Amino acid sequence: MVEWTECERATIKDIFAKLDYDSVGPAALSRCLIVYPWTQRYFSKFGNLYNAAAIMGNPNVAKHGKIILHDLERGVKNMDNLKETYADLSVLHSETLHVDPDNFKLISDCLTIVVASRMGKAFTGEVQAAFQKFLAAVVSALGRQYH
Repeated sequence: MVEWTECERATIKDIFAKLDYDSVGPAALSRCLIVYPWTQRYFSKFGNLYNAAAIMGNPNVAKHGKIILHDLERGVKNMDNLKETYADLSVLHSETLHVDPDNFKLISDCLTIVVASRMGKAFTGEVQAAFQKFLAAVVSALGRQYH
């Protein structure tokens, strides 16, 4: 179980309260699919993913990027119980979709970059540390079915 300071809790909640899910989610998933092209294999039903422009303009990618952020928001609301919060998603990704758990880390890194670019100077070292701690805890919870 992850121990959270009140400052970390407040920081994480503040970040998610200010995120524009309609742009941040699609940007993060697009970045992941472009920078790590092998991740595209999990999205074969999404249609045209042949180049960066196609990925960034793909409505299925945009929709799934928003879903990712809404699923992360569930974690923000349940920070003390992430394993239980993500149990069903963990099973889905491991047993049904056969997603390599390393991909959760890749999308979290891409999300960090997008959030940092949107927040600018407000994305201080403290903010980054809290955000990455939260994402690492979620990645761990999602990957638990693999161990």
